[in-house]
Amino acid sequence: MNLSEISIRRPVFAAVISLLLVVLGVMSFSRLTLRELPAIDPPIVSVEVNYPGASAAVVETRITQVLEDALAGIEGVETVESSSRNGSADVSMEFKLSRDIEAATNDVRDAVSRVQDRLPEEADPPEISKVESDSDAIVWLNMRSDRMDSLELSDYAERYVSDRLSAIEGVARVIVGGGQRYAMRIWLDREALAARGLAVSDIEAALRRENVELPAGRIESENRDFTLRVQRNYRKAEDFAKLALAKGSDGYVVRLGDVAKVERAAEERRSYLRSNGQPNVGLGIVKTSTANSLDVARAARAEAERVQQSLPEGTEIFVAYDSTLFIESAVERVYATLIEGGILVVLVIFLFLGSARAALIPAVTVPVCLIAAFIGLYAFGYSINLLTLLALVLCIGLVVDDAIVVLENIQRRADLGEPALIAAKRGTRQVAFAVIATTAVLVAVFLPIGFMEGNTGRLFRELSVTLAGAVALSAFVALTLTPMMASKLVRPHVHKSGFNGFVHARLERLTALYRRGVVRSSGKPVIFILVLLAAFGASAVLLRFVPSELAPTEDRGVLHVSVTGPEGAGFDYTVGQMQQVEEKFFGLIGEGGPIERFNSRVPGSYGSSQEMHTGRITVFLKDWTKRKETTPQVTEQLRKDLASLPGVRAVPSYRTGLVRGGGQPLSIVLGGPDYKELASWRDRILARMEENPGLFGADSDYKETQPQMRVEIDHARAADLGVSAQEIGRTLETMMGGRRVTTYVDGGEEYDVIMQAQRSDRAAPADLDNLYVRSARSGELIPLANLVSLKELAEPGRLNRFNRLRGITISAGLAPGYTLGEALSWAQKTVAEELPPTAQLDYKGDSREYLKAGGAVVLTFALALLVVYLVLAAQFESFVHPFVIMLTVPLAVLGALIGLWLTGGTLNLFSQIGIVMLVGLAAKNGILIVEFANQLRDEGRSIADAIAESASVRLRPILMTSVATIAGAVPLVVAGGPGSASRAAIGVVVIFGVAFSTLLSLFVVPSFYTLLAPFTRSPDALARRIDKLDAETPAVGGHA
Repeated sequence: MNLSEISIRRPVFAAVISLLLVVLGVMSFSRLTLRELPAIDPPIVSVEVNYPGASAAVVETRITQVLEDALAGIEGVETVESSSRNGSADVSMEFKLSRDIEAATNDVRDAVSRVQDRLPEEADPPEISKVESDSDAIVWLNMRSDRMDSLELSDYAERYVSDRLSAIEGVARVIVGGGQRYAMRIWLDREALAARGLAVSDIEAALRRENVELPAGRIESENRDFTLRVQRNYRKAEDFAKLALAKGSDGYVVRLGDVAKVERAAEERRSYLRSNGQPNVGLGIVKTSTANSLDVARAARAEAERVQQSLPEGTEIFVAYDSTLFIESAVERVYATLIEGGILVVLVIFLFLGSARAALIPAVTVPVCLIAAFIGLYAFGYSINLLTLLALVLCIGLVVDDAIVVLENIQRRADLGEPALIAAKRGTRQVAFAVIATTAVLVAVFLPIGFMEGNTGRLFRELSVTLAGAVALSAFVALTLTPMMASKLVRPHVHKSGFNGFVHARLERLTALYRRGVVRSSGKPVIFILVLLAAFGASAVLLRFVPSELAPTEDRGVLHVSVTGPEGAGFDYTVGQMQQVEEKFFGLIGEGGPIERFNSRVPGSYGSSQEMHTGRITVFLKDWTKRKETTPQVTEQLRKDLASLPGVRAVPSYRTGLVRGGGQPLSIVLGGPDYKELASWRDRILARMEENPGLFGADSDYKETQPQMRVEIDHARAADLGVSAQEIGRTLETMMGGRRVTTYVDGGEEYDVIMQAQRSDRAAPADLDNLYVRSARSGELIPLANLVSLKELAEPGRLNRFNRLRGITISAGLAPGYTLGEALSWAQKTVAEELPPTAQLDYKGDSREYLKAGGAVVLTFALALLVVYLVLAAQFESFVHPFVIMLTVPLAVLGALIGLWLTGGTLNLFSQIGIVMLVGLAAKNGILIVEFANQLRDEGRSIADAIAESASVRLRPILMTSVATIAGAVPLVVAGGPGSASRAAIGVVVIFGVAFSTLLSLFVVPSFYTLLAPFTRSPDALARRIDKLDAETPAVGGHA
């Protein structure tokens, strides 16, 4: 007795199994986290070292190369990127996906600690951070005030708001963007110092000596102990101004206020953040890797409302950007698509069967299988994301297939006169093998996807597990719940009247026509061999015409504008230019405009960046329902508007979604021995890029135009006068760059004390003339101008390396209609033509992912074909039958390519995964025909008769399953909204591929079966022969 018979005999048992699956599925669903995409980002560990005042060339030799050498031997490194800028070095290591980020970070920490003593003393200690997929802020809350300036507002935000937001469950940290921090600024007057015979080093020594807080032991009496503490009395600017530095010959005590202006001011005044043109402070919420994005965002919004009630008058906090709106809208859209697909599938079943009672049976399998699929996700530790939900939409058409095949066979037998119980028992047994075979094939197709390497594998593993789980469960439900329900609900259509009669008559006529067509065509394989060859040829041609890219462009509602001024441009110049850029946005805000808000900042990156010639604008568009323009259309419009700006270069770009971080899609790295040669290669490539109309905004990350003054020390003279190079360097660093000397406490927070020359004393090269250094030999002050000379030159402000080679990255945007695949082919060809063979070519970002992913999908397709063929061979006990069934695959691929070509789609990761799925979907029809034909041959029918009967009987379930699969995919293509581009890509492939392969396979499979079946036998032939011989042959030996 098999599972379906037990279910028919024990209906409550069958119902309880399905209910248990639903209960477990609901429990799993409630415990799954929700995110936009699977956790695909590789482990990245970055090391950052700040070296204030140092040039990029010094940073590269003294810090970057030392760190790279130390990190060279770490295991599992994919790429090493490093950047040496004025004042800081950054080394970023991307590890293989299999590497544990905690272990990798520990290895990096150990390596850095070994060389820390080789780094300059003046450099800050290296900061090692783990960059995980969730390190971007998911919500930005902006604060603005008409009573407080930026400095006061930043301090208020850090003291009172940041900690409240950090306490929210699921929040990892809070970034304060555009904020300014208080510091005690000591503006040294070089003339006053010289007049009083003081050097910069004297001030520094006095501050370190006097501004201390030390434990001074304790007093121990008989009854009590008192702890002694030397209290530091320096808390306000007036306190620091009274600090005694030296005593003059006339007995006058020189105080700090005599030689410097002391004030409580901004640690770094050069920080600009505006939202819609108004000064703001941003608070970025970064969630922990396991937290639910939507829950964290909701909690942050709720907390912001509570914070608003306690804010001072005239101050407000508001949500400037919420990335979860895209996820929320996309998820809502997918749920709506699920319901639409489900209704369409039930409608298709009703149209074919003409009975609402019968249509209810497969309809029940949809919620059971989809809800139970969450069990697999929970078991594997996956999440609910746009890809797993996309898999569920695709499942709608697939999970009803098995139930349709079983139900249709039971209904057919009931119509022929069998009682419902017997029809259910015999009908299920007759198609059980076909159901198991089709399910095994579909699951087998998804197996290779699960083994894909790299980001592509990570990305689609969750999709494949969801699909495979739901499809496997659908076979289980089709063999338990469906026969049980059919035995209760199926009624024979004895008197076919009304709608049922209309449907039945049309299907009977179609079946008769089809049978005649099969009989005529099955003996003429030459026609279909030509059809298959034409399919191969057409596919090869279409592959050239259908453009390829990494992922379809999504309307995410966010874009970034990178603003770059001339190298060496100052903060005030860049801010002035940024305000001109902002003017271009004001016309697109408000009623009728697509932009909701834009945040602009200078410099372009957070942290201790010295690149004051850069800026960045993040543009947030209105809700999808309130605008007609898509993100790419707004980007294109802005690109044209911003091209006319004379003072800066502003390039808008948007993210595809699969690769985190912005930037241009085309990104190639030229590697070589030295920057001079690389720069000449760069110029040749950029010149060719300017000629290519498909590329715009071509630029490189190496510019040898940053104005610099090189200080050249006369070492012989300095040695003669007893002045060390260190003393000269320290004096210049303090006066020109600013030096953190000590700290002070105010209101429970600790702030830095920074010494620097007044702004007016460091505005021109001549300002070095009045600086003095102290001789270590005589103790006298010596003018710095006697020891150094200045040389003006232009050097690069940033030196980059890639995989330990000096490298220049060239990036460009793609014009509408020009795909990444075409751009990369052009770039490879151009590099081969223009550069010598010694030039190393590598890729970054989208370009790197595209090249890695392309090969992976081709291999997966080949593996899927092989696995499906072997699974079928095992089931049919033949290597010929699977070949007949697999002939439908080229037709499906051709259909998919025709669909992409007609709809203007591209070959991207989503459409390629759809094509891999087609291997299983196309084979399904062939399995139904071949399996039933084999059964009929077992009953003694001739091959021609068996295939004609099999094809005509299986026509209705084939049409039903194919139309149901297509109907389930229609909402993917039709439904717009956020996330629709990737859904549409996979939907088009499924609809056209299934439609095309179904229509042709109905004739191709019977024709080739007739040709090849004489060389095969039934899968049970050997088993029957063994049984026959076993019965006929008497046992030998004495114990018969």
